[in-house]
Amino acid sequence: MKKLLLLLCITQISFAQKDGYWDKERATTKEVVLTAGKRILLKTEALPIGTTEFLFRITLLDEGQKLTSSLVSVLKAIPDPTGISQGTAGLIHLTSAISGDDTCTYAIFQEANLANAFLKEGTTAKACFEQKDKINKEARMLSSASLCLTNIPHLWFGFESQNWVMSQKIVLEVVPWVDYKASRGWTKQTKHEIEKMCARLDFFDQLSKKEIFTGTYIKLFTDRFTYTEFTNMLAAEKATIATEIGLLALKNTNQMNELMEQKRKIAWDFYLKKEYQKAISYIEKEIIETNWAQAKDYSALGDIYIETKQFFKAKDSYSKAIALDAHQLWYQLKLANTLVFMNEIKAAKEIHLKYKNNNIDAKISWIDQAKLDIEFYRSKGLAIDDFKKILRILE
Repeated sequence: MKKLLLLLCITQISFAQKDGYWDKERATTKEVVLTAGKRILLKTEALPIGTTEFLFRITLLDEGQKLTSSLVSVLKAIPDPTGISQGTAGLIHLTSAISGDDTCTYAIFQEANLANAFLKEGTTAKACFEQKDKINKEARMLSSASLCLTNIPHLWFGFESQNWVMSQKIVLEVVPWVDYKASRGWTKQTKHEIEKMCARLDFFDQLSKKEIFTGTYIKLFTDRFTYTEFTNMLAAEKATIATEIGLLALKNTNQMNELMEQKRKIAWDFYLKKEYQKAISYIEKEIIETNWAQAKDYSALGDIYIETKQFFKAKDSYSKAIALDAHQLWYQLKLANTLVFMNEIKAAKEIHLKYKNNNIDAKISWIDQAKLDIEFYRSKGLAIDDFKKILRILE
């Protein structure tokens, strides 16, 4: 019969999903003597973060008796003990092979004050688990579905002797099961901290798909850091990581372009109001410093520099636009125009001679756009006398 029970246990175990481990290093093994008719408390070792269930065994021994094997040693002998929670065969196997005639009742508490109330008055109303039947041996598995794992790390086992005369020896063994995913410390409650941090991002209110973004942000953050790592971060570190993961979440949810277009509109509004420095500062801080700037952003910055006669900065901006998109001839033309303003006529002519027979796009030629640009500069009050030298080679 014993061989059959063991076979059933191992059969169930072999088909179990391996998603965690028995933490034998942080198991609890305590042996105490309980005086007849009295009560006693036993506090477990700290259950590790990620404990989703725990196996415990209680054995009452008569004088001189010893356990034939410890609970940990039994677990070591089983290839994959996750299956224990899938049936009673494993629990039957894990009960002590030896026990005495002494009996007790017990209850499990999550808080020290509730456990102490039991010790003084025998109160079990707020126990997370209670065994009212008299037992001399017991083996059980309790999972996160019970109330006993909602306030780890410690549990208190309260025992009450059911003997009238003789003392009894009680052996308590507790082994936690640690789920790999849960061991990272992220629960529904702790994830709310990341959710709040996400909502404080500068650009969050501008997003059209906030829920999708938030879900992606939380996953990226919890996959990268454990909750313990997160709580140990300095405020400055959290701020840096928050922005970094926020940008990645934008990319993963395909909202970066949408956000950038909104930022470009804000910069454009500053420009239309002739608030040129605000437009420049906004483009630099909100677009370029995020490392998501495109060629057209550097081109727009260059345009404002031209109107404000910051020609060296304009040249640098257009050069960066060309580096990002060398096939867009409009940026080449703008660079050539800037060189004229800087009195670098020879370099400007070389660019015009190279591209003057091309079209800027499907509808407008290089030459026509060059003339339009000159008229635009005239309307802005910029000096255009040197552009006469360019017109000669274009006509």
